[in-house]
Amino acid sequence: MQLLLLRHADAVASAATDDLRPLSDKGRQQAQRVARFCKENDLRPELILSSPFLRTEETAQIVARELGSELVLSAFLAAGMMPFAAMEELRAVLRFDCVMLVGHEPDLGSLAGALLGAGNPGAIHFRKATLAALEVESLICGGANLEFLVPAKLI
Repeated sequence: MQLLLLRHADAVASAATDDLRPLSDKGRQQAQRVARFCKENDLRPELILSSPFLRTEETAQIVARELGSELVLSAFLAAGMMPFAAMEELRAVLRFDCVMLVGHEPDLGSLAGALLGAGNPGAIHFRKATLAALEVESLICGGANLEFLVPAKLI
């Protein structure tokens, strides 16, 4: 399975609660660039799973709309996701050839690090709107290979 990991795009600095922070204008532009990049490079997730936080949901909606992907909000992707819990949740979507997760940092970096077998949980850092692709052979530590990791400013 190809696993695309996308950190949410830039969000406004404050809202009533952290989970209600919407994307900023810059964030909407970043999400559009990521969607265009995916389309131009034939990265077409059949399923996009997103954290229920507003900034991640908005990022995922922009990408899903552009790519024609199914979007599902998934509580396991909320801030504080643990890599092994995420791997367990991903077992339910192994039937798909390509899945995208839209989430938070340091959660995505920790998941990528675990799947790649990195000993340091902070070895991989996702800046806002960074996109990574992993080829997952097995949902275990070291069970994936990194295809690419591209920050938004290079997309």
